[in-house]
Amino acid sequence: MATRVLIIDDDEALAGMLAEYLEAHGLEVETCSRALPGLARLESDASAFDALILDVMLPDLDGFEACRRIREQSELPILMLTARGDETDRIVGLELGADDYLPKPFSARELLARLRAVLRRTRAAPTTRQGVLRFGRLEIDRDARIVAVEGEPRPLTSHQFELLRLLAENAGRVLSRDQLMQGLRGHALEAFDRSIDIHVSRIRAAIEDDPKQPRRLLTVRGAGYVFARSQDGDLDA
Repeated sequence: MATRVLIIDDDEALAGMLAEYLEAHGLEVETCSRALPGLARLESDASAFDALILDVMLPDLDGFEACRRIREQSELPILMLTARGDETDRIVGLELGADDYLPKPFSARELLARLRAVLRRTRAAPTTRQGVLRFGRLEIDRDARIVAVEGEPRPLTSHQFELLRLLAENAGRVLSRDQLMQGLRGHALEAFDRSIDIHVSRIRAAIEDDPKQPRRLLTVRGAGYVFARSQDGDLDA
C-alpha cells in the first residue's frame, strides 16, 4: 500500500508542486490550504494518512497550534515547513511534537528524503508488549525495571531508570528540564534537583556505544533532551 501524505499549506502552488513530485515517487497525496479543514480531515479518519507536511504560517491557525492539537490525539508523523528558519522556531516545533522541521526555501528532493527518514524513525518506534520498550538493540523493561543493550543488562540507579523511562516514553520529543522535573514528580524529585545533566551523563555511559558522541540520548542546546527513536543499525537489529 502506498504511503499516504496530507499537506497543509496555504501556498497552493507550492503544495501542488510538492504533491506532483511526491506522487511521482509513489506516494499518495492530499492537499489542504487551511489548518482547520485539515484538522477536521484528520479527525474524520485518523488512519487515512501515514504522515503530515504542515506549514507554520497559515491564515486560520498557525502550524504550531495545529501541531499541538494533533499531538493531543495522534502520533501521526509531522514534518513542519516554515519561512522562519531560526533556532527558536525549530525548537518550538520539536517541543510541540513535530518529528522534523524544514525551513523554506527547500528542494523537493530534500523534503522527500526528510519525509522518508521521519517515516523510518516512526515505523521503528518501540513496541510495548508486556511493559517492554524496544528501540533497536536497547530494551527498557518497565515492569522488571531492567535496561539492556543486546540482551546485556546495564546498571542504572532507580532515579536514572525513571529518567530514562520518561525520555523513552516520549521518544522523538524534546523535553525541557522543567518538563522532566514535572514528569518525575513523585519519584524522589530532590535527587534530580540541579543534577539532571549528571544523571543523563551516567545514563549515556550505560547505554551509548560512545557516551561522548551520543546517538540515542541527545542534547538540544537551550531546550533540553530528546530520546532518538532510532539510530543507525536499528532497522537491521
